[in-house]
Amino acid sequence: MEIPLTLTLSPQPGRGDWLQLRSLMSQTDLEIVVDDPTAPEDNSPSVTSIRTVEIIVCLLLLALAAILGYDNWRSGASWDSTGPEPGYFPFYLSLVLAGGSLYGLISALLARREAIETFVTRAQARRVMAVFVPTLLFCLVTQFLGLYVASFLLISGFMRLVGKIALWKSLLTALLFTAIMFVTFDIVFDVIMPKGPLEAAFGH
Repeated sequence: MEIPLTLTLSPQPGRGDWLQLRSLMSQTDLEIVVDDPTAPEDNSPSVTSIRTVEIIVCLLLLALAAILGYDNWRSGASWDSTGPEPGYFPFYLSLVLAGGSLYGLISALLARREAIETFVTRAQARRVMAVFVPTLLFCLVTQFLGLYVASFLLISGFMRLVGKIALWKSLLTALLFTAIMFVTFDIVFDVIMPKGPLEAAFGH
């Protein structure tokens, strides 16, 4: 049953008007649906299952715990005349991490429900890669062209390729943001940031 949302309030609504409004809102089921034309398809094939990801993560954490445990054991994981050695507490923390990883690994291997549940679909993975790959390239480009040029390329590329925003708006926004960054860090606060050949050409 649909309840009309028409309600007339006086110029100075009183307690009765607000009670009527609350009653109307409590009796009406409102659902806001926003269509996303770029949303991943529901029928996209699965890339991997939840159990597979849990097993991989637990194995990585277990390997990390083994490395940390061995390194701290070499540094000294016992007590001496002055107290605990440098690796005492980190060593036992690595044991806790190893125990938790083993528990998670066994639970994942014995689980049945997670074996068929999808962790990520192919369409969802493409959306993640659309953000991860440019961000990774940004870190690499920063080493050669500096922070400001890399930021300009990242922002303008995201706005144009991912956001489908007009080219001139993407370039203008990236230029303004990069200029604000340069003024803030290099001029106002005199913070040393990674720079490339463009800044060197202008004497910075």
